[in-house]
Amino acid sequence: MIRLATVSPCYNEEEVLYHSVEQLTALFERMIAEGLISCDSMMVFVNDGSRDRTWEIIRELHGKNKFVRGINMSRNVGHQNAIMAGMMTAREWADAVITLDADLQDDIECIPKMVKAFEDGNDVVYGVKVQRQADGFMKKMTAQTFYKLQSSMGVESVYNHADFRLMSRRALDMLATYKEHNLYLRGLIPLIGLRHTTVDDVISERYAGKSKYTLHKMMRLALNGITAFSVRPLFAIYNIGILFLVVAFCIGCYVAYSLLFSTVEPGWASLMLSIWIVGGFILISMGIVGTYIGQIYTEVKRRPLYHIQEILA
Repeated sequence: MIRLATVSPCYNEEEVLYHSVEQLTALFERMIAEGLISCDSMMVFVNDGSRDRTWEIIRELHGKNKFVRGINMSRNVGHQNAIMAGMMTAREWADAVITLDADLQDDIECIPKMVKAFEDGNDVVYGVKVQRQADGFMKKMTAQTFYKLQSSMGVESVYNHADFRLMSRRALDMLATYKEHNLYLRGLIPLIGLRHTTVDDVISERYAGKSKYTLHKMMRLALNGITAFSVRPLFAIYNIGILFLVVAFCIGCYVAYSLLFSTVEPGWASLMLSIWIVGGFILISMGIVGTYIGQIYTEVKRRPLYHIQEILA
């Protein structure tokens, strides 16, 4: 039997914690009875600088429930860093670690399937969303658009997979060797290259509260994922520059024709349009290059990803 740890980042999740722990405890007890996991398995909740009673509830549940452990970050470090902190801590306690959100919108019935896939020799098991009826139209559309966009940019990732996955201790040890600060785990973990498989994940409605992953945060994650794993936007600037040279040549030919045949054109509209198009392209280009420079600036400072204030083991 394996010693399993689930890791759940928490940011202002006081409304769902009691229910989530109740659901996971029932699942753990059933899996122990079936001989899938050992009785010293655990669920680890990472408090990512919550402003409500999240850490107080984790501390309370730790005192009542033998499965519950807690990690309290010194401040809010973001979803990806909180997951990383939980995984790097839990790898010392368990044979395999499963990351899932505290709201349990992911199907926890996938967890036994993940454990069986791990026992079959897979070091990484991805939960792939096969049904997203619980997601709103905007979230569903933007998520699918992003997966297709990052694929076209050459980012190696698993389509429709978020952060619901199992990783063996060996995979976690390899992940620990990646020292980059702009974390995008969905693109980073496939680079490990160990044997992997997938399980089907059906998303359900939240038990209570609202998702803390806003559109702004999703856009930041998407931008970070593309710029951290692909240089194609930089090459796209070069290609668009070539296109502009072709357009400029055509305009030059038109001007030469007008001069030769005395064709009088007002010209104001075409001139202003050209200025706006070229000016917009220059600003976009500067923004793309600036984003990459910003990523380099963050990386070279080598600041710690996070600081752990307290651990309840």
